[in-house]
Amino acid sequence: MRANYRLQRLFVDVDLAAGASIEADKNQFHYLAHVIRADEGSELLLFNGRDGEWLARLSYPTRKKITLEPVEQTRPQPPLPYLSYLFAPLKTGRMDYMVQKAVEMGVGRIQPVLTQHVQGKPAKSDRLRANIIEAAEQCGVLAVPDLDEPVKLPELMENWDADRRLIFCDEADEHQNPVTALGEIKEKKLALLIGPEGGFSDEERALLHELPFVTAIPLGPRILRADTAAVAALAVIQATIGDWK
Repeated sequence: MRANYRLQRLFVDVDLAAGASIEADKNQFHYLAHVIRADEGSELLLFNGRDGEWLARLSYPTRKKITLEPVEQTRPQPPLPYLSYLFAPLKTGRMDYMVQKAVEMGVGRIQPVLTQHVQGKPAKSDRLRANIIEAAEQCGVLAVPDLDEPVKLPELMENWDADRRLIFCDEADEHQNPVTALGEIKEKKLALLIGPEGGFSDEERALLHELPFVTAIPLGPRILRADTAAVAALAVIQATIGDWK
């Protein structure tokens, strides 16, 4: 069932059920009352990543309080997507963009990875979470991706689930077309790893190429920025072996 984009969507971190009364928090109150100027009785859509999407009605019990009452479920809760997104941190603005695009492109888990040539600092989890929620609200996403804490690449590989195929974008790959390599993948559980602006070190590339659960792919003859590479790689994965196929 496709999302209804005519109504405002709002993430709430509480259980959703018919007849419940949910008080908007400070930021939600400001947005509803002062940004979109919602009227008494206005309808909007609520989701929490667990209970599907619900049509709700807004009311002002006082001038400084908004309550939201779920009326009926409009879409059931889907499972989290099978695709995980792993990335080396970038500068803040571009990292915000990259995380938002990953949510739009259908990932189920987001994992910052610390590599040798990483240029950005790990963003605070609250900031990354806010970007995840914002993208989910705007794009009709119900299965809100999980967010993991930053981890060093060797440690991540040491504890990897071997049943999940890890795809990494290898800028040193001599080929130009990733479709052939992706077509050989049989696993349903997938993860994509995007390196830093400076690329993976020789040591990291050697480590990744040695692991039996890793597939390296190129992204063509052009040099791409890390945030552009993320969108390009997610698109080709979804189109060839993902949920667009």
